[in-house]
Amino acid sequence: MIRYIIRRLLLAIPVLLGILFVTFALARLIPGDPCRAVLGEHATDQICEAFMERVGLNKPIPEQFAIYLGDVLQGDLGTSTRFGRPVTDILGERLPVTVELSISALIFSTIFGIVLGVISAYWHNTSADVATMVGANIGVSIPVFVLGLLLAYVFALLLKDTPFALPPSGRVTAGMAVPSLLETWNVPDGSPVYGPVNFLSNMYIFNGIATGNWMLAGDAIKHLILPTIALGTIPLAIIARMTRSSLLDVLGLDYTRTARAKGLKERLVVFRHAMRNALLPVVTVIGLQLGALLGGAVLTETVFGLTGVGKSLFDAITSRDYAVVQAFTLIIAVGFVVVNLIVDLSYGYLDPRIRLS
Repeated sequence: MIRYIIRRLLLAIPVLLGILFVTFALARLIPGDPCRAVLGEHATDQICEAFMERVGLNKPIPEQFAIYLGDVLQGDLGTSTRFGRPVTDILGERLPVTVELSISALIFSTIFGIVLGVISAYWHNTSADVATMVGANIGVSIPVFVLGLLLAYVFALLLKDTPFALPPSGRVTAGMAVPSLLETWNVPDGSPVYGPVNFLSNMYIFNGIATGNWMLAGDAIKHLILPTIALGTIPLAIIARMTRSSLLDVLGLDYTRTARAKGLKERLVVFRHAMRNALLPVVTVIGLQLGALLGGAVLTETVFGLTGVGKSLFDAITSRDYAVVQAFTLIIAVGFVVVNLIVDLSYGYLDPRIRLS
């Protein structure tokens, strides 16, 4: 198992390098002037030449990439030309928003998707099956920005001043104090754990639970409900359909018919014998949904006024802020590698016949 993990991590290195180089090159080859995107249309040629030299964009792309790669290996992801700040600081502020939203959407879509898929397969060709699959098809068909606006309209306007009203934007209610875990845990500046603790501090749900501020945690969860539903509906529908299809295939195999012939109840046949093998393709789909969640976060964060990686990445592309684009792309690629590794490791647990070694 350990050898398998090490081998997969080593194989991920050229993948990450390739993704980083392609992103690095494409960002510089697309039309547009980064100088005027940052300084405005009235910047003179002399000012732009000085700007390009200062940020190192006047060198050949291979040389720029070699310099950037050396900085990345030292933990320096560069400086944003738009904000004039280190990219790591921007990541520490905005990545927690997307991580919190993506995790909540993944949990929502996984739980409800598997449950609906099992219901649909258990009561195959009944009204429950038809209703579940019709709902899944509708969920796949509605774009994120349309569903987000509909949810905001219903829960923020139509249900306003009712117990079912939900906030349509923001992460917490305006004026609510958010304590810093750096101060709560007395983490000094320059400490090795300063960055991770600052990252966790910007995840408001974790922050509220860690500090015992249940009002903050509850308010953050309340603000996250609508974005989670909007972002997680499409993955939920895909997971539900895959669970139904996979479970129906397994329920038709010999060993499940043998379990029925022994007199076991259908519920035990489904959950004790069939479900474990049926989860293999479902786990694969769940891992792949990470990309859909991160991609959909661009629209979701825009609709609900959340300043996370999605919105920041869109703004960085339009303003030619190369350092931010490269850093966010690298983080997303690392996330894909880690999730795929976790999915592969889960195969050995779900099906003992699979030997990863």
